[in-house]
Amino acid sequence: RSFAESMRSLRPDKPWSTKLSSAGLVYCHFGSQILAGLLERPEDDPVVGTLYDKLYENFVEEIDAVDNGIAPGAGEPRYALTTTLSARVGRLNPLWNDPRQDTEVG
Repeated sequence: RSFAESMRSLRPDKPWSTKLSSAGLVYCHFGSQILAGLLERPEDDPVVGTLYDKLYENFVEEIDAVDNGIAPGAGEPRYALTTTLSARVGRLNPLWNDPRQDTEVG
């Protein structure tokens, strides 16, 4: 409960102050390394840095905020809410009226 780190507190060059969830903490420490490996570029490549920031801002920060019970905000939003993780998982389920209800069939 005493954990209160944010991207900004761990990486002062980053602007986000949303309290990190476990996903955000892992992303903070290993995200650049993973992206660099996937892109086959050095970790200090500007493309890796830009992608790291955009992925945090448009996906991971939402997970951090929802996990910590932080509302998007009254007035100006504190973070982008493009869709919820629950909605993304829900899209994997068959429609209620789909005759093929077996979720194990590929």
